[in-house]
Amino acid sequence: MPKPYSIDLRNRVIVAWVAREGSQRQLAERFKVSLSFVRNLVRRYRETGQVEPKQCGGYEKPIIAGEYLNMIKSWLDEKNDLLLSELCDRLRETTGTSVSITTMHRALEKLGLRHKKKV
Repeated sequence: MPKPYSIDLRNRVIVAWVAREGSQRQLAERFKVSLSFVRNLVRRYRETGQVEPKQCGGYEKPIIAGEYLNMIKSWLDEKNDLLLSELCDRLRETTGTSVSITTMHRALEKLGLRHKKKV
């Protein structure tokens, strides 16, 4: 995976852009970077005032964990043939947290439950 451009290069591009030393296309040629990089960098600088690269990858904390898992388990203990969509709706009504059906399915797998409807 390619590494992000250095902070030094990013700062030099922004300083040149602020000083109006050329168009974005000219700055891209001058610093030997792509035009899309300059455009995205300028847009990011305008919106956030930052030039640092965004974090790439990393751990994302699960939405359904701990107390939410216990609630879902208790709902399924009461009525074990709830649909995944019904579980999602209940979670949204109870906690205000909206999740996809796929996320709910992962939560049931975490609990060690198979979600099969009785016929």
